[in-house]
Amino acid sequence: MVNFYKSILTVEMRSLIDMHAQSFSKIPGVVIIHETLNWTVVYMSERGLNQLGISLEEVCNLTNAEYYSRFFNTEDAKDYVPKIGAFLHANNKEDTLSYYQQLKFPGMDNWRWHLSSTKIFFRDKANIPVLSITVSIPIDAMHHMAVKADRLLEENNFLRNNYNNFLKLSKREKTILKEIALGKSSIEIAAELHISPTTVDTHRRNVRYKLGTKSSFEISKYARAFDLI
Repeated sequence: MVNFYKSILTVEMRSLIDMHAQSFSKIPGVVIIHETLNWTVVYMSERGLNQLGISLEEVCNLTNAEYYSRFFNTEDAKDYVPKIGAFLHANNKEDTLSYYQQLKFPGMDNWRWHLSSTKIFFRDKANIPVLSITVSIPIDAMHHMAVKADRLLEENNFLRNNYNNFLKLSKREKTILKEIALGKSSIEIAAELHISPTTVDTHRRNVRYKLGTKSSFEISKYARAFDLI
């Protein structure tokens, strides 16, 4: 029996959580149940509470903002939080949403990558999602996965920070950007696009000016972040 419940939970919801609580404790990860209106925690398995150094009552009394600012990297949260909202709105019975999260535990200086998967756990009589369930598993031991997650986060942050600059490019300039990132010369690009090398050079200057780039490395970052290569 779970010792603390938020008042938002109905008897039916509490019984459902109690019924599965013992199984949740055996899962090799942390189980978190959120209410979907304000996205606050209403249940967390003992493993997660121990990692965060907090009681169930304390974590359930945290607001959404307090919870995320205290334990999560807010930069990568900007990427997955909207996806969770869209997932709940779609309200598909069998769908599961997976995403990476970075958490920092008390007494630790470094972020730890986790792979989390969320599913709708309880719907009301109108079939509206009321509770979601998430299983979160650390991936630090899978070094290649952590490196990949770091790279994806870096690209997502770069995309958000430079989206307005990218919008300044014309369709032709985006094509030129892609070809530059692939290491092609003005003569090669001109032959491929059936334009003069002089025109290509003009486009190259315009691309660098609009993006504020000075190096081929920066050009490549734009091309990767915006899925041109």
